[in-house]
Amino acid sequence: MDSLLQATDGLFRLIALKGAVWGGVASFLLCVLLIITKRWHGALTMDFTDGVQKFHTAPTPRIGGVPIILGLIVAWSKSPDNVQEILTPILIAGMPAFLFGLAEDITKSVGVVPRLLATIASGLFAWWMTDCSLSRIDIWGVDELLKFTLVSVIFTAFAVGGVANAINIIDGFNGLASATTTLAFIGFGAIAWQAGDITLASLALVLASCVCGFFWVNWPFGKLFLGDGGSYFIGFALAWLAVLLIERNQSVSAFAALVICIHPITEVVFSLYRRKVRAQNPGMPDRQHFHSLVKRRYVARWFGRYSNRVRNSITGIVVALMTLLSVIVANLVYTSILLSGLSALLLALGYVYIYMRMVRHEWLLQLPKINKLKNEG
Repeated sequence: MDSLLQATDGLFRLIALKGAVWGGVASFLLCVLLIITKRWHGALTMDFTDGVQKFHTAPTPRIGGVPIILGLIVAWSKSPDNVQEILTPILIAGMPAFLFGLAEDITKSVGVVPRLLATIASGLFAWWMTDCSLSRIDIWGVDELLKFTLVSVIFTAFAVGGVANAINIIDGFNGLASATTTLAFIGFGAIAWQAGDITLASLALVLASCVCGFFWVNWPFGKLFLGDGGSYFIGFALAWLAVLLIERNQSVSAFAALVICIHPITEVVFSLYRRKVRAQNPGMPDRQHFHSLVKRRYVARWFGRYSNRVRNSITGIVVALMTLLSVIVANLVYTSILLSGLSALLLALGYVYIYMRMVRHEWLLQLPKINKLKNEG
């Protein structure tokens, strides 16, 4: 009987790996196809170089989310039934986030609020399809409130929307968002595998593979951008994978999921803080994000002899690799609420500390001095 179970488990893993490979290859080839045919669709899909947050030097298609979605559909068709069962709600429920983002990519006229509401709607839709929402975040008192279905669903929807928008915010340089999420998917998959949830680990592998297919076209040459549609969708998928990991595996601390996503989440929270300090609209774009400062403070100084495209790619991969530390830490402490909570706090403080170092050019943490940013471009 044991040998039969081992053979069945091995076959399941082989089929899941097959789905991931098919999805990654399909995503990559479809990305290449979009680049080859850009003269046909470029009038609608190009991201031009004018704008506060624009760092690229040539018009580039910004619909990289389309091949990722199509790659996931291919992966779905080649995956085991168990993986299909949990991938289906992600593909369907993620459509509001994806379509509103894609509409912005094409029309450049969809506001921040409608896109934020669309990502929240995707979270609600996912709950409606699966009857799954966060019942705990391992914080005393809050967990008691999450026992009420309405509170749980609303909290989950806003958390999902927040992560989706966080991925969109960090999508600033070649490879940054796609490498960050690929590492995060792998991190969640590794925790799921350690917890014995092979189905969820397989899903994480499929998601990582399809995003990775896009990554090799986006980095290092920036031939295709993720766009709002792509960043919102993979952000939603990342958030929903975290929800499933916490709800399906009681041995996994909710803070472990926070540790893996700590960079984009901290970026959002800290951006809201500094914009409040500067009396700016929270939705106003600027050039003061963590990744922007890394490029201007360090990459531009150390790699100034290289082209802007190369500097963009260096910045993207350097900042994305911060998630590797989060993934390693989370996989070491995922069973401990205390250790994973402390890890999340220390990593968030580390982010803020490094940010202030880049602003002040010295290792001092005086948050009120963040107003210095007012005079910087």
